[in-house]
Amino acid sequence: MAHPFKLIFGLGNPGKEYEHTYHNAGALAVASFAGKEGVVFVRPKGKHFAFAKAGGLIFALPAVFMNESGIAATEALRFFKLKPKDLCVVHDDSDIELGNYKVSFGRGSAGHHGVDSIAKTLGAAEFTRVRIGIRPNTPPSPSPLKRERRKKAGEFVLARISPAHKKELYRVFEGIMDNVIEKNTPSLPDAMSVSGTLTL
Repeated sequence: MAHPFKLIFGLGNPGKEYEHTYHNAGALAVASFAGKEGVVFVRPKGKHFAFAKAGGLIFALPAVFMNESGIAATEALRFFKLKPKDLCVVHDDSDIELGNYKVSFGRGSAGHHGVDSIAKTLGAAEFTRVRIGIRPNTPPSPSPLKRERRKKAGEFVLARISPAHKKELYRVFEGIMDNVIEKNTPSLPDAMSVSGTLTL
């Protein structure tokens, strides 16, 4: 069974040019969760992450690029003397449509470089993941012959989030905060998932 988590780690790339891109949805979410408590993130000297404590939980953000997330996450776990099972990684998922999220435990990275880095560095995938959908919604076509081509992740993950999508993402963050973070009970059987959908 999955364990209640203690450290919530939001994935993203550092720097202003990446701050409001779809690929940084995880970092934006965690900053939003912690911000509701009015806390400030502090970076320990010589470490590759910043953190804030609120409501009995630790919120952390990496100070390294996505494909080096494992360095920051491992440092954070050691810093707080925690185990992988205490970790909840929040990240974008280009296979899930905007307005949706999924929570899973003990599953593979599905090609996400940040998650892959963490799993390889820890030597285990036994941690909780909150996967935030960033794929733009594609309206149904009246004709199968005119169906819009499915965009590749590389075509939008590093684009700046549009105002409409930003509003929708923050509604998703609210839902995750209410249904996952505050309850802190992602008690899922290994390699199983739950999901949620929020619409405007």
